[in-house]
Amino acid sequence: MKYQVVIAGIGGQGAVFLVKVLALASKLKDQKCLATENHGMSQRGGSVSCFVKIGEFYSPAMDENQANLLIALEENEGLRNIQYLNKEKGTLIVNADETFPKIEHKAIKIDAFKRAKEGAFPIQSLNVYMLGITLACDQNFPFSVDEIEDAIRSMNAKMADKNIEVLHLAINDAKDLEK
Repeated sequence: MKYQVVIAGIGGQGAVFLVKVLALASKLKDQKCLATENHGMSQRGGSVSCFVKIGEFYSPAMDENQANLLIALEENEGLRNIQYLNKEKGTLIVNADETFPKIEHKAIKIDAFKRAKEGAFPIQSLNVYMLGITLACDQNFPFSVDEIEDAIRSMNAKMADKNIEVLHLAINDAKDLEK
């Protein structure tokens, strides 16, 4: 297996948490995983972009047009990192409203901020919500719902049930998205 992911957001949105979930899911699936975490501005509300490579890779660095998946926790950060997404076979999962511009990549957008403001889930779970949208919408995503649930449980058993509830909310919400 060879699969590359970029996770982009703003400090405090939980991009690094998603990196750890994917790394644990890789370990549980007995797959190699290389990941980079950009912490610098994350503590100040600045840009955060993380790379995750699952499978036989030897460097965590990612070149343009390589990623199979870009999970954008915020729309501007998605656009800022779009160059990493493979134009032919990459998928963008983006937290954006209807004003998000049309792009040449396959894009699945959902206004997760709106859902959180409506009280569907706590804003602190936005990252897990977007992971649920990914599970439901990216047919090439290398992990099953069960594998992601196991990774979440192994990360933080206290919060696992709440996070898994949000994950399933997102999977259900994804049924209403145009694909």
